[in-house]
Amino acid sequence: MSEPLAAPVLEARELTKHYAVSTGLFKPKALARALDGVSFALPAGHTLAVVGESGCGKSTLARQLTMIEAPTSGALMLARSDQKPADVTDVTLADAARKKQLRMQVQMVFQNPFASLNPRKKIGHALEEPLAINTQLGAAERSERAQAMMARVGLRPEHHARFPHMFSGGQRQRVAIARALMLAPKVVVLDEPVSALDVSIQAQVLNLLMDLQDETQVAYVFISHNLAVVELIADEVLVMYLGKVVERAPKALLFAAPRHPYTQALLASTPRIDAMARQQRQVLSGELPSPLNPPSGCAFHKRCPHAVARCATEVPVLEDVGNGQSVACLRWREL
Repeated sequence: MSEPLAAPVLEARELTKHYAVSTGLFKPKALARALDGVSFALPAGHTLAVVGESGCGKSTLARQLTMIEAPTSGALMLARSDQKPADVTDVTLADAARKKQLRMQVQMVFQNPFASLNPRKKIGHALEEPLAINTQLGAAERSERAQAMMARVGLRPEHHARFPHMFSGGQRQRVAIARALMLAPKVVVLDEPVSALDVSIQAQVLNLLMDLQDETQVAYVFISHNLAVVELIADEVLVMYLGKVVERAPKALLFAAPRHPYTQALLASTPRIDAMARQQRQVLSGELPSPLNPPSGCAFHKRCPHAVARCATEVPVLEDVGNGQSVACLRWREL
């Protein structure tokens, strides 16, 4: 992995996404706070992992970063060019034509590679389609670039004319990765990219992603619930709970000294081969609260083993604790 750059290629500033949800006939709509003020900066060639339980807002964040949905509030800053890293665009203020250009710089790889590929189109067509839509390249040059990208992800030339059902799960995910890189994006959002694959194939795909990052300096936003995978690929980790960031830290620091009780519980539940690295398991009581009716004060206080009375009334803010680590906990100094 390369050293971080001074200027980020992607920066989220207090990104918020609220949904109006129907609660029944003749009843007023409720507000679901799926994403509630998420901020981070991502340099080129780095991987930011986003972790948390199902329903914490990971996939909602992915939809904001890839411009599939517009945020309710906040800013999403995207660098315009490598030559002028300070020249950035706020995606949330861009018009439709500008957003179409910006989308080429942020691509996505989905969890299920078979569902993300058109079963009626050959792999070669799937790889050439982004070029046909977004560039003026001729058919011959598009085919040449598709063949070159296939070779980079470990696929053979004869695969160009095959359909998705003729590939294994790992091969289909390689196709999905190749398609995401066809337009040479600055950022690729990876939403659980290996969770549907066998463990041995997971390692191959992760190694491929890291090799491609070394070659191209593309930045990754890696969304996962598998902390063992995160420990392998991430540079920095963002821990989310109920739409908010509860801890952010460089990977090594977060795994060695987690500050937030929620992060500690997640790490304690991760299987470890090394007996010295295992932590005492922490069982969380209850389930993730509904974003339609979040708890008062700290959103985690009803499940936290260290909660006190003030946790039910005071909302913790993300506080810098040094060495690039931030935590949103009222009692982190005591714990």
